[in-house]
Amino acid sequence: MSSTAIANIGELVTWADDEPVRRDAGLVIEDGRVAWVGSSRDLPASDDVVDAAGGAVIPGLVDSHTHLVFAGDRADEFVARMAGRRYTAGGIRTTVAATRAAGIDALRGLAAARMAELRAQGTTTVEIKSGYGLDVETEKQLLIVAGEITSETTFLGAHVVPDGMSADSYVELVTGDMLTACAPLATWIDVFCETGAFDVDQARTVLLAGRAAGLRPRMHANQLGPGPGVQLGCELGVAAVDHCTYLSDADVSALSDTGVVAGLLPGVEFSTRHPYPDARRLLDAGVRVAIATDCNPGTSFTSSMPFCIALAVREMGMTPIEALFAATQGGAWSLQREDVGHLRPGAKADLLILDAPSHVHLAYRPGVPLVRRVIEHPLLRSCESV
Repeated sequence: MSSTAIANIGELVTWADDEPVRRDAGLVIEDGRVAWVGSSRDLPASDDVVDAAGGAVIPGLVDSHTHLVFAGDRADEFVARMAGRRYTAGGIRTTVAATRAAGIDALRGLAAARMAELRAQGTTTVEIKSGYGLDVETEKQLLIVAGEITSETTFLGAHVVPDGMSADSYVELVTGDMLTACAPLATWIDVFCETGAFDVDQARTVLLAGRAAGLRPRMHANQLGPGPGVQLGCELGVAAVDHCTYLSDADVSALSDTGVVAGLLPGVEFSTRHPYPDARRLLDAGVRVAIATDCNPGTSFTSSMPFCIALAVREMGMTPIEALFAATQGGAWSLQREDVGHLRPGAKADLLILDAPSHVHLAYRPGVPLVRRVIEHPLLRSCESV
């Protein structure tokens, strides 16, 4: 069994209970796992040594909410929104049309390019949703492509109602033939519970059908206004409710009491000029919080978790250490993963070496490419940023 030591670490973030952040530290990897963490002066001899050169070492970032597989873009929509104009074109249906027309090989290439962007910025674990097909064959294709990138695949047939169908008829399709075709390709089931998408009864039907098919539930909810989505998610014990922009006191209490993760997606508020979620309120109430990009062509076309960390600090009341925790351990909670999001012994050896002495620089220097090196399990692929 070969071993690799990471030496000369200026700051090491492990999230260990006794010492979550260590100074002047070292780390040893064996068989793709973290085997040892301690002071640099006690670093064991290893087969290979990687010199961190005084940079910070942090867990690989966990992006627990993306829509990476799609074709086309909606730049015109963004321009109109930033100019304060009402956008009356197709919105999400524009993406559906482009995605249906693209074909699976084109979708593979587009998704691979976006995944390369995520990795270069430090994302080592990613969740990818379907939802831009809205028919059986295209939804299946989206999940095939997603599954070639990650095991964290989500069936989001219940994204919006396609043209020419009623919501109830479409829910029958989603929970019938579409679920039958897509469940073998997915880990998760998701639904957009929101005015203009699916109401609480329809969302419950979708999530329960997915659970019966062996999928684990998660949700989009409370993005555009107050609603029953968070309460439904807590009632059903979903892994995470994402967006959580508009929350009542009862919603916050339910999230805290049940342990359901609140997934916050600040790239959406940046791109839509909606109010940012109040992360401080959630953290002070003991809610488990994750940060994710929601990378998608309409409302958050960013692949950068560091950018979302900076937004969380600047706009959502989080400290830099809280934002990093939400982007690593919080994302792992959202995906119900115990092996990623931290660097305690036994964790997967997914880690980043920063071109900075501290994690604080991720928020302090927004937009600067600070990820010097990405080391990933299982292949321990190492890529230098340029």
